[in-house]
Amino acid sequence: MLDHFCKKPLWECTRTLAAVAQGHQSADVVIKGAHLVNVCTAEIQEDVDVAISEGRVAYIGQADHCVGPDTEVIDAAGSYIAPGFLDGHIHVESSMMGAGEYARAVIPHGTAGIYWDPHEICNVLGLEGVQVMMEDAARTPLKAIVTTPSCVPAVPGFEDTGSFVGPEEIAESMTWDGVVGLGEMMNFPGVLAGTDHAHGELAETLKANKVITGHYSIPETDRGLNAYIASGVRCCHESTRAEDALAKMRLGQYAQLRYGSAWHDLPELAHAITDHDIDTRFANLISDDTHPHTLVEDGHLDHVLRVAVQCGIPVIQAIQMMTINVATCFHMDDDLGSITPGKCADIVFLDGLDTLNVTRMMIDGTVVAEGGKPLFDYECFAFPDWVTHSMHVGQPITPASFVVKAPEGTTDGTVDVRTIQIIPGKVGTFEGHATLPVRNGEVLGDPSQDILKTFVFERHHETGTFGVGFTQGFGIKRGAMASTVAHDAHNLLVVGTNDEDMALAANTLIECGGGMVVVADGKVLGLVELPIAGLMDDLGAEEMSEKVHALERTWADIGCTMPSPFMTMALIPLACLPELRLTNRGLVDCTTFEFVSLFV
Repeated sequence: MLDHFCKKPLWECTRTLAAVAQGHQSADVVIKGAHLVNVCTAEIQEDVDVAISEGRVAYIGQADHCVGPDTEVIDAAGSYIAPGFLDGHIHVESSMMGAGEYARAVIPHGTAGIYWDPHEICNVLGLEGVQVMMEDAARTPLKAIVTTPSCVPAVPGFEDTGSFVGPEEIAESMTWDGVVGLGEMMNFPGVLAGTDHAHGELAETLKANKVITGHYSIPETDRGLNAYIASGVRCCHESTRAEDALAKMRLGQYAQLRYGSAWHDLPELAHAITDHDIDTRFANLISDDTHPHTLVEDGHLDHVLRVAVQCGIPVIQAIQMMTINVATCFHMDDDLGSITPGKCADIVFLDGLDTLNVTRMMIDGTVVAEGGKPLFDYECFAFPDWVTHSMHVGQPITPASFVVKAPEGTTDGTVDVRTIQIIPGKVGTFEGHATLPVRNGEVLGDPSQDILKTFVFERHHETGTFGVGFTQGFGIKRGAMASTVAHDAHNLLVVGTNDEDMALAANTLIECGGGMVVVADGKVLGLVELPIAGLMDDLGAEEMSEKVHALERTWADIGCTMPSPFMTMALIPLACLPELRLTNRGLVDCTTFEFVSLFV
């Protein structure tokens, strides 16, 4: 039990809570006449009062005896109350906001806590960068519960990152306040192969009696999955097929069903529940990555909850999947996940179980949001200079940097190449083969086949290394795109139809300290500057939403129609996802975990 995430530890409150429950002492707050969503018994209890003291629930029933002259009484007649929502796997950096602004964006949508893996900033700035984000989050009511990044780099030997995390660093971080476990173990090949690095990190987490979170992204549910779970991995968010999620639950692993801005896996994964008569205690609902436009327009976990119900999951089960199931997964159900005596008074008020609109949010017994607006404020966080100056590209980038040389002896004609085939709305890719033209010894892209040149430049240590490939599926007819949000090493990723626009896109981001940009015909069409580690800005959700939405419109202007295209593009370098990826070191076959030639 980690009392760090409560207003007061339970051992300090037991005498007070017992007195309030019996009416010997007045409660701080009493909620009157609510419909209680009881996630312990999967039922609705009508006309229920909740008495709160010391930030915790003291009594549930008819609480007139708990009301004193100084008690705040909240009339909840007609409202449903449920435990505050918990996101079991999230990367705050994907919101492109600092942790403080992220808290202001999600709390009004019913989110009381997040189990976040800050591996994006860790890949750029190391565990020191994680500590800076934790300081920002600690100023807010949000229970920002950390799982230490495990894979920095994501798969050792295949990319260059700004930092490194190994077993020694994991052991140290397990002593930090606020850390409850290990971030997603993407290096499942290392786990299955028994490497010292992967199993050393698992061992340090288990020795600290903390939770290992997973990332098992291949459609294999027999020996490999059994081995992965047997190694101590308690949950996994990388299911893309219903049979994968069902297999994990059957093996006692928490299947985290994902619905974020770009990864819309939930409609498929919901069939693991709706098509089978199973207990759902091992299912969680999570968002993983959520862009600011989604947060502003649709919401956070309340949006995921509505989608789950639309997919046929019964509403009370869906609420369990983002409350008590999540708390139990992380061994924190002694404090979180239910509205029951002794638990933290994290309570979301809903206008109904059909609409699931959040009207009020309470964390540790204090109302922190109402009517969709946060009720807390603070000054902008002061990020150190080393956090806001992270672009260190070791070479000048010109149009000549994007020349793809044909195999020796080929000056004109055609050549067969491997392509990374994008799947809209999914994290996976396919390896494709295509025939491309060669002119004067240079391999050209071919927008008529929807095939674009793609480069990844190392941007942390001025090594000057870069990888070359071709992507297929964006639908772009002109221009170029670049991003320093390029999972997980967050090197400089450039995709485009011509060398001049690709150079302009790359240099635009180098000059502004990182971000995302679309250019065409020698002009910058859209730019989101992200000076915090090349990943975030210090603006609020509404301002970031406007910027990102404007950028997405420029994608449409140059031909792309997929949802959240930058999130899809950002996974091109992630060498732990099947099938083919591109890092600053080259093309990686992520089914065999070997470098492969660009040419077939």
